Amino acid sequence: MSEYPIIVTDQDISRLRGLLGGRGSSHDQHHLLQLQSELENAVILPSDEVPVGVITIDSRVRVVDLDSGKRSVLTIVLPNDADIAERRVSVLAPIGTALLGFCAGDDVEWPTPFGTRRLHIEHVMQPHQVAAAQRVRVSRKAPHNSPGVQ
Repeated sequence: MSEYPIIVTDQDISRLRGLLGGRGSSHDQHHLLQLQSELENAVILPSDEVPVGVITIDSRVRVVDLDSGKRSVLTIVLPNDADIAERRVSVLAPIGTALLGFCAGDDVEWPTPFGTRRLHIEHVMQPHQVAAAQRVRVSRKAPHNSPGVQ
């Protein structure tokens, strides 16, 4: 749990409340309670007012493990969109709940059965930035037709 309120978009809070209202499986109960506790004190802002670098749902995040030094890039998603092979982590997973609402430059930690995990958030791409980067990649792959060239 954070020492200060996390920042959550108005759209994300609506989706998260839907998850909390659904009650999920018994496997998810701990994460739902943890998430609910964070949301009770959250600062809720319209998406276009969330500061750059805040982790929201669908943000791509680069973190470094403060104990091992290992760097990882992952995307925080809703549970149905989670896919560990694609590095898409559910907001209900311990790491997803721990990162939501924090900012680039923050250190986060949370308990696990194997001890406390500690991560430093190096970089955050918010959903609109991720979408823009994907559009650029697609346009670079598309063939370009130049006028007058056959």
